[in-house]
Amino acid sequence: MEVLAKYLPEHAVRPCFELIKTHSVHLKIVHERQTRHGDYRKAVNGKHEITVNANLNKYRFLITLVHEIAHLVAFEQYGRLIKPHGVEWKMTFQRLMVPFIRPEIFPHAVLPLVAQHFRNPTASSDTDARLAFALKQFDERKPDVHFIHEVPNGAYFRLKNGRIFQKQGLRVKRYICLEVASGKLFLFHANAEVEIVPGG
Repeated sequence: MEVLAKYLPEHAVRPCFELIKTHSVHLKIVHERQTRHGDYRKAVNGKHEITVNANLNKYRFLITLVHEIAHLVAFEQYGRLIKPHGVEWKMTFQRLMVPFIRPEIFPHAVLPLVAQHFRNPTASSDTDARLAFALKQFDERKPDVHFIHEVPNGAYFRLKNGRIFQKQGLRVKRYICLEVASGKLFLFHANAEVEIVPGG
């Protein structure tokens, strides 16, 4: 519980600890991975292994941890042939999250967005732009990092992998951006984090 207290909202520590104990979870808190916040797998020895990125803010850490425990519980309850983010997982995720959707755990600005999201949870809370943006306000942000919706049209920006793009405009909910090196167009979520290239 002492370890969990570093990563979770105060009032979520004990219920998360109980979930981990009840389902015999082997939890590993790992360095940041670009492609995922967490994952679940059943090891060869039968252990339930869940990893969660250490760099997540406490609200995203909570949602990610419960997301992964929901995979475990859904597979155990409905069998291994269900879709990873299908109906059974959604119902399980909703049921496990409900006790956490309260003002002692989530800040006033985030709580209604969390409640709305869990009426029909998606495979990643990042695809819910309003919730993802609200959660990102609690990240430790570097001063030179911006959300793509903050970048002016026509300006150049760099991704973490060094690729440089020029922002073109908005298409429905995503931003069209031109990759400078290849001349190809790509679509970005509004809350993608980028570094503006001065005078690009």
